[in-house]
Amino acid sequence: QVQLVESGGGTVQPGGSLTLSCAGAGITFSLYTLDWYRQAPGKQRELVATITNGGVTNFSDSVKGRFTISRDNAKNTMSLQMNSLKPEDTAVYYCNARLYPSLVYWGQGTQVTVSS
Repeated sequence: QVQLVESGGGTVQPGGSLTLSCAGAGITFSLYTLDWYRQAPGKQRELVATITNGGVTNFSDSVKGRFTISRDNAKNTMSLQMNSLKPEDTAVYYCNARLYPSLVYWGQGTQVTVSS
């Protein structure tokens, strides 16, 4: 059974930093493209960052230059380093693993709150 488990969420002041982690079980991370999504209250889930199985990264314009995504295939983990956090970054953050053409797995989410 595949499981993705996020951790590292919490409350931080504007301008602060957090690192989210996603650990996979029952899945070979090295084969998958990995994503971080987020969903704020009343809004649609949005793609924040992607890292391919080849290590190519991509970021939404809203987080570019502030967030970094990385993966450790040996440990079956992925991280999202978030710097210069803003109140609008407040959301539930989800990790996602996908393998063409149709395999997609989601974690349960971790709350990030940016507030003074």
